[in-house]
Amino acid sequence: MAALSGLANISNITWAGAVRLPSGERIRNDDVMRRWRVAATRSMHPYIPPPHRIYDKPETDVSMDIPLRDLGRFRHYTFRQELPAGWFSSPFFQLHYGAHGIQDATFVAFPVNQDCESHFGFWSDQPMNGEDIALVAYALRGIKWFHRRLMLSHGLLLASAPLTPTEQKVLQLLLTAATEKWIAHQCGMAVSTTHQHISAIYRKFGVRSRAGLMSLWLNRRNGD
Repeated sequence: MAALSGLANISNITWAGAVRLPSGERIRNDDVMRRWRVAATRSMHPYIPPPHRIYDKPETDVSMDIPLRDLGRFRHYTFRQELPAGWFSSPFFQLHYGAHGIQDATFVAFPVNQDCESHFGFWSDQPMNGEDIALVAYALRGIKWFHRRLMLSHGLLLASAPLTPTEQKVLQLLLTAATEKWIAHQCGMAVSTTHQHISAIYRKFGVRSRAGLMSLWLNRRNGD
């Protein structure tokens, strides 16, 4: 995020891992997100309320349609280019964006598979120009391994359930040569507690060992 922020006039960057709910799961008939949900987020700088909160209880707004266009394809879109001028004086815009100093945003969506997408949001305190938009889109286009790793590290691609924040931290250390004792020290936890988190991570990813976990990152299982 720090590197990307230097490419354009950007005040903040967010990342969201979006997943599609299973077809058998019951949802409201008027679900504006068509079974898609934001399951994990990261932000370069704190932003209250975070943009993804809009999707926790989706409201009907013209801006909500944009992320759902061309699902399954790499795409990018920008508020000032996609939305009518009147939207920027709407109560929705003022509540979620204008009140927080945001005047424009560009989003880059990368489909990892048919049920998972990686979304980066670039937030600006002024309208973004075409050169900046093209640059951030180009920077994120051809690196599927990067988007896949982001999803995996949050338990959103091959895992049976999203990882907790503590499990995410433990996972990053598990993917190194660190021992369980060292991981416990780094996380400020007892070794027994750390072992419980590691067991939970293995269970969510459907593996029995660190070697099995590493194989997911090396693409030895599942070619997604």
